[in-house]
Amino acid sequence: MTWFQNYNPLGNILLSTFIAALPVVVLLCSIAFLKIRIHYAAVLGLALAILVALTAYRMPASALAAATLFGAAYGLFPIGWIILNLIFLYQLTV
Repeated sequence: MTWFQNYNPLGNILLSTFIAALPVVVLLCSIAFLKIRIHYAAVLGLALAILVALTAYRMPASALAAATLFGAAYGLFPIGWIILNLIFLYQLTV
């Protein structure tokens, strides 16, 4: 099954843009103004992004799960790589 993304699902380009930007805005505002810890704000942003993808953009759940896992791996792999190199560097200096 092929899913084609609709870039203007609400029929109004400004409203569609606002809905698409809402998870990022909530993430940044919850960190800056509400002083929520970053990992909780990230989970809040992810939950809102999932809700927007399912409701406004009508994204299938299988594509949503694949995109979520790919995004997590894409974000965590460089962090893990840096930490692994830091452990090697620490062992080298000790």
